[in-house]
Amino acid sequence: MKQATLAQALAAVVLGCTAATTLGQTYPGKPIRIVVPWPPGGGTDIFARTIGQKVAESIGQQVIVDNRPGATGNIGAQAVAKAPPDGYTLLLATITLATSPSLYKSLGYDPLRDLEPITLIAGVPHLLVVHPSLPAKSVKDLIALAKARPGELNYASAGNGSPFHLAAELFNLLAGVKMNHVPYKGGGPAVVDVIGGQVQVTFANLLAVLPHVQAGKLRALGLTSGSRSNAAPQLPTIAEGGLKGYDFTSWFGMLAPAGTPKDIVHKLNDEIVKALKSAEVAARLTRDGADIVAGTPQEFGRYLKAETAKWAKVIAEAGIRAE
Repeated sequence: MKQATLAQALAAVVLGCTAATTLGQTYPGKPIRIVVPWPPGGGTDIFARTIGQKVAESIGQQVIVDNRPGATGNIGAQAVAKAPPDGYTLLLATITLATSPSLYKSLGYDPLRDLEPITLIAGVPHLLVVHPSLPAKSVKDLIALAKARPGELNYASAGNGSPFHLAAELFNLLAGVKMNHVPYKGGGPAVVDVIGGQVQVTFANLLAVLPHVQAGKLRALGLTSGSRSNAAPQLPTIAEGGLKGYDFTSWFGMLAPAGTPKDIVHKLNDEIVKALKSAEVAARLTRDGADIVAGTPQEFGRYLKAETAKWAKVIAEAGIRAE
């Protein structure tokens, strides 16, 4: 009886391995859907369509972009987390995947448990800028000023819990200062009020504020990323400016539902990395200020865990809650 049971178990394992191998060999047999948890026309949508078109050309199957905006990206992410793990439903996620678990009481899914990393696609640095009237011409100057005038400096953000809000709170935490948060309904209005002098400081999209810096309407103090950006290599980082350990990058990554067969995950990784290394895709993403990463599933998995832990600490220290 025991021998029969062992034989049945071995047969089941062999059958499962054979089925997985067959699935991997025939994949993809139909169109692939990339869920973008943000509205059409934004950076995430553009990245998905650019990459999807190149992957479609390579695999001979249509790649469809499905926009499912809402709840800071969580509606689309939850849809993918609950989709069949067959490689036909993917998620193009942003940094909010790592921040949402600490911002919301209940997501309805666990990013680390319910999603399978495929590859980190790219990172987009932001820029710390101040109004030219502020007597701070460097990161060290701003820190010294904030310490000398505690509670007097204000920074604008695109809203409570937004990446720009988190970038500023990370700055506060590492520098040991307390600049006051002034939330706006979007990054555009926040930048407008800093240019107008109503608020002194903001963290903003690099390419969006660079023309204002060049025109003398804003003063750039440093990039938020850990290394200089290909889009503006002349600009130093905040860490270079004196705040060691500071590193904030808005990243983009591709994931699948947890349980997706490993051979399909690796095939998707191969195809997406190949697309990212193509001249057309690289040029398009770089034009939008992105620094391409294109790593392995394992590297992205480790990065996602580290980012989730990092932002849990910042959000707890700052007492941030989603609106």
